[in-house]
Amino acid sequence: MTALSREQLTTFLRGISLRQVRLVSGVVLFAYLVSHFLNHALGNISLEALASGVYLHTAFWQFLPVTILFYTACLVHTALGIWALYERRQFRWKAIEPLQLALGLSIPMLIIAHIIGVRLGQTLFGHEKLYPQILFLYWIWAPWRIWMMLAVMTIAWVHGCIGLYLWLRMRSFYKRAAPFLLAAAVLIPTLSMLGFYQSGRMVIDSDSDEWRAETQTTRQIGTRAEAQALDRITDYFLFGYFGLIGVALLARGARAINERRRGMINLSYGNGRTVRVPKGLSVLEASLRNNVPHASVCGGRARCSTCRIRIIGDYSDLPKPSQREAFVLGRVGTSDPSIRLACQLRPPADLSFFQLFLPHTSADGHESNPTRVGQERYLVSLFVDMRGSTQLAEKRLPFDTVFIVNRFLGAVSQAVIESGGRPNQFVGDGMLALFGLACSRQEACRQVLRAAALIAVNVDELNKFLEHDLREPIRFGIGINGGEVIVGDIGYRDHMVFTALGDPVNVAARLQDMTKVLACEVVVSDEVRATAGLAEDALPEQEVTIRGRNEPMIVRIVADARMLPALVNDEQSAAA
Repeated sequence: MTALSREQLTTFLRGISLRQVRLVSGVVLFAYLVSHFLNHALGNISLEALASGVYLHTAFWQFLPVTILFYTACLVHTALGIWALYERRQFRWKAIEPLQLALGLSIPMLIIAHIIGVRLGQTLFGHEKLYPQILFLYWIWAPWRIWMMLAVMTIAWVHGCIGLYLWLRMRSFYKRAAPFLLAAAVLIPTLSMLGFYQSGRMVIDSDSDEWRAETQTTRQIGTRAEAQALDRITDYFLFGYFGLIGVALLARGARAINERRRGMINLSYGNGRTVRVPKGLSVLEASLRNNVPHASVCGGRARCSTCRIRIIGDYSDLPKPSQREAFVLGRVGTSDPSIRLACQLRPPADLSFFQLFLPHTSADGHESNPTRVGQERYLVSLFVDMRGSTQLAEKRLPFDTVFIVNRFLGAVSQAVIESGGRPNQFVGDGMLALFGLACSRQEACRQVLRAAALIAVNVDELNKFLEHDLREPIRFGIGINGGEVIVGDIGYRDHMVFTALGDPVNVAARLQDMTKVLACEVVVSDEVRATAGLAEDALPEQEVTIRGRNEPMIVRIVADARMLPALVNDEQSAAA
């Protein structure tokens, strides 16, 4: 292994956080749960279908590498759950998060007897406990276990779904995928429980001396002495698990006592409010403990930057940002050392700061008019401007001018909507439209080119409608650019507007201005041309300098926007 590869491996391993380990282990366990539930669902067909399914299920999960991965995930996820119980200093978060923690900690104590009875019984004594044996035990020998099984199925499924929700909720595709995910989250456990019930009824109906002699042999279910040995092992595991939880709770108490002995510090919020808290709390935990509103979309997991604060005064004695905190601050382009994440910063001494994102609260402290907090995603921006509106206004009555401008913006908006985009901001006689809110990058780039052509067609129709009132036809300029932007609600209180912010939007506006100099209707960034799949020689190329940027930019010139659909359709036909 070369020095470079070792360095890359070291950097990769250091970049792995506990949150990522918890996520990966949780996904592995949830995959097992889905597989097990689908196997249960086969009980709605027949016991034979159930038996066939379990062979496929066990063949995959007992394949040695998969088995090692699965049991490692079990141990790691359980250990991280106990660690989360110790580490969490504040439980006044959204109710869904402590609920997830409580459900997760209850799963091992409910499922351990089943795991030891089936898996460890096979390993130690060679038992073959498959569905006929397990269903006999639950439905005939010990019916009370039915309710325990249904309870653990529900708890494990809810815990996994909450984890997936907290992971996926800020992803760009989540809004589109949510209805399908909800359908799966309801159907899979429902079919599984119905299958468990139906197969249990089949076992009851099949119960006979001959059936028991075939399915309940000593080789399959073991002897009484072996069952007692497995029960003792189960008790040891339970005692050990409860002991670990007890150690975590005792450690929490010892930490609280130690923090108070180490002293208290003052946190000043820059608005006249000061709270006194023990050393060791993060700024966000201190805010929540003292009922101080503090923005935090991700719940203090360093997955967003909404809890950012700016330190007032000297910050040289503060602990350096962790790798995760530095990563998040780097993603939002923050290099100022006075800006920190409140959920990660644990000040060792008195601290003064102010919040960069104030939470929207009403007078009684409850949230009012919740907003969509910004998320980073790829969008294509189209900026269109009406030419000559100033001269138009000089020679007309104000209301006549407003009428014409509104008709122009209406024609443009209609073209944008029909092409799959979203009219976003109206600035005088211009408009910003966004593409890609609900489709792929390539489709967004193709939609925006079709929209530019349709704008030209709609403006032509408008010119014909107003030809008796206009000395000159309405002309326009369009700038198109794509890239990663921040989308969210911007504004103040009841005056919030959903929009996009970022350099790609500004560049689209600059490209629209260049249509005047380049004497064309549309200027498209080469990045949009390439993503849309247009050939390099499809449109004339031009290197331009964008105001505010050091590097020149390659753009494509479109003299007549009406020819764009033909180019897009030709490329789609060639690809097909």
